[in-house]
Amino acid sequence: MDNSNNQPREKLGSRIGFILLSAGCAIGVGNVWKFPYVTGQYGGGIFVLIYLVFLVILGIPVMTMEFSMGRGAGASPVKMHQVLTPNKPAWRAHGFASLVANIMLMMFYTSVTGWMLQYFVYSVNGTLESATTPDASGAIFSGMLANPGMLILFMAIVVLLGSLVCAFNISKGLEKVTNVMMTALLVLIIVLAIHSFTLPGAGEGLKFYLLPSLENIEKAGLLNVIVAAMNQAFFTLSLGIGSMAIFGSFIDKKRSLLGESVNITILDTFVAITAGLIIFPACFTYNINPGEGPNLIFVTLPTVFANMPGGRIWGSLFFLFMAFAALSTIFAVFQNIISCVQELFRLKKWVASLICGVGLFVLSIPCVLGFNLWAGFEPLGAGSGVLDLEDYIVSNILLPLGSLCVVLYCNHKFGWGFENFKKEANQGKGLKVKNWMRIYFAYILPIIISIILVYGIVSPFVG
Repeated sequence: MDNSNNQPREKLGSRIGFILLSAGCAIGVGNVWKFPYVTGQYGGGIFVLIYLVFLVILGIPVMTMEFSMGRGAGASPVKMHQVLTPNKPAWRAHGFASLVANIMLMMFYTSVTGWMLQYFVYSVNGTLESATTPDASGAIFSGMLANPGMLILFMAIVVLLGSLVCAFNISKGLEKVTNVMMTALLVLIIVLAIHSFTLPGAGEGLKFYLLPSLENIEKAGLLNVIVAAMNQAFFTLSLGIGSMAIFGSFIDKKRSLLGESVNITILDTFVAITAGLIIFPACFTYNINPGEGPNLIFVTLPTVFANMPGGRIWGSLFFLFMAFAALSTIFAVFQNIISCVQELFRLKKWVASLICGVGLFVLSIPCVLGFNLWAGFEPLGAGSGVLDLEDYIVSNILLPLGSLCVVLYCNHKFGWGFENFKKEANQGKGLKVKNWMRIYFAYILPIIISIILVYGIVSPFVG
């Protein structure tokens, strides 16, 4: 097997490490930022119900396939197809496309994670205490985006952390750090949720969030709710770009991969659902529109915390939780990129980590400048910027296209094939892939993903 420098492949130290790493990759701003505001926009409880259905029929199968490819090959995405199907070289393009997609994801995700860290600092030092109205809160957020120096500083801190954590052996560096950070994240989110239950508007907020309502369906439109839930279920797990396959390559064959995918999806969903339990009671207590949109985290919630007794403490804990959620994805994607570069150029891990750190710092600068010095650049229409373009390419094109490739590769003879995929996925104890699933995996699932792909490409340009 062609590993980067003829050394034995690294292995994770424990099953829990694999689960937390994979869940950490999936858990990010999509869970704790996008999920609550999209839920608010699309009717609350009915959206959550449909979202859970699509997680089962869409997210879990694709995750199982990615894990199987990674574990079967014991290699990074750029070498995966070469190991699994050496006589079918055309598929290797998918591996290199996965590397490009991971790099593009980091080009804006580093900046957004930097915002989380900066808002944690703002909350600790009292800056957010002046955000007593939406206008005042909006001014703080706008002021942050207008300062390229501070944005670059916090982005650089994020890149440095990712590079340092991933420079060590995976079981001694990334796995240990993620175990501690994910444990802290879960404790924080439970504490914050319990506190939200004590707010005066908790009952109304939870009713909106958890109970399906015909009135809310009519307002949002059932078709719109279904499409939004399908998209959120797909994108929340970061599928299609090898982010899960890389962790599959670091694990043993003691557990079947369908069962592990279910466990990771449950953990990812727990964080997303609990984030809503934090946010919706607060919104209804302080008469905030829960469908506020992307401004919910950085403009609306600081206003809530500024008017809440003990708000400085609760705000600090909330943004610390947000930072942990974002960093968990940063570390996971960093590991993927470093593994690819290490195997491509046969480098020592610390050298690959250094090169990737410097490269990603430089590539992340355009996103930072898109909010200030390059603010006139509006590639997707008025109000858009560099971040919107990068996010559009990754989320609307590369993720679904990559997932479509994974599904076709794992279920057809012109790729790896269903029997090979099933054999790898079913090794070990746990839930098994069944023969009756083949029709769904091979023919129906590609249609669903193709719908997501087409909708994602055209949606920014239609009313």
